[in-house]
Amino acid sequence: MFRTLLFALSLTCMSFAAKAHEFWIAPDEHLISTSDDVVATLRVGQDFKGNSLAYLPQNFRRFDYAIAGRIAPVKGRLGDRPALRMDAPGDGLMVIIHETDDLTLTWDDFARFEAFVKHKDAAWVLEAHKARGLSQEGVQEVYSRYAKSLVGIGSAQGADIVAGLETEIVALENPYTGNMSDGIDVRVLYQGDPRANEQVEVYERSARGYLSVFTVRTNRNGVARVPVKAGARYMLDAVVLREPSAKMANQRGVVWESLWANLTFGVPAD
Repeated sequence: MFRTLLFALSLTCMSFAAKAHEFWIAPDEHLISTSDDVVATLRVGQDFKGNSLAYLPQNFRRFDYAIAGRIAPVKGRLGDRPALRMDAPGDGLMVIIHETDDLTLTWDDFARFEAFVKHKDAAWVLEAHKARGLSQEGVQEVYSRYAKSLVGIGSAQGADIVAGLETEIVALENPYTGNMSDGIDVRVLYQGDPRANEQVEVYERSARGYLSVFTVRTNRNGVARVPVKAGARYMLDAVVLREPSAKMANQRGVVWESLWANLTFGVPAD
């Protein structure tokens, strides 16, 4: 009965994810003491709001944390919600890393698919779709998520890491110890290389709870500067769209693949 319930929960989460947009790691607090627990929820939704997902290993390929030069897996029990709850693993900047498994969805309405790729600054997909002679009916896509989150523990000293994800956003400054008056620099990577002139979507939740959404672009080195405010929380999102490999296309019957990089962090109040 318990296994059946968890399986049903897994299907519900995947179905919800297929209809939603961003996937992110949401710590209860971005700054904690070394005696506190680290608590973080996996969320999927829109506009920095979404449903929480349970700890279900069948739905992810990787769930790790890094601190002080070491990387270890996040340990949880099947069905845990929030998905991460653990003793603080030490003093410094903790990087939580999560990579989902591949999921598929069908775009029954081509206008919605068109709006999606334009929103993600990938209008080239529409011309490529036509050039490949693909149907506009029931467009099949496979997608995966690559999320990171920064939690400052104690002194919060340290730096974000290149985690080796297929695509990822790397903070080039520590938001908890650095000078954020001129914003924070981040680098967007794809297969380890910088993504030049690419869109980064920024979700800003102010200290009073107001949401602002805006975009910035990376330079030729894949670096973007994100303006930030004291006391706010941030979610950064950058999407790669590509043709799937022949193996992926044959196995899943998909014609497009999207890879979502996400980074969350907070900025201390003045």
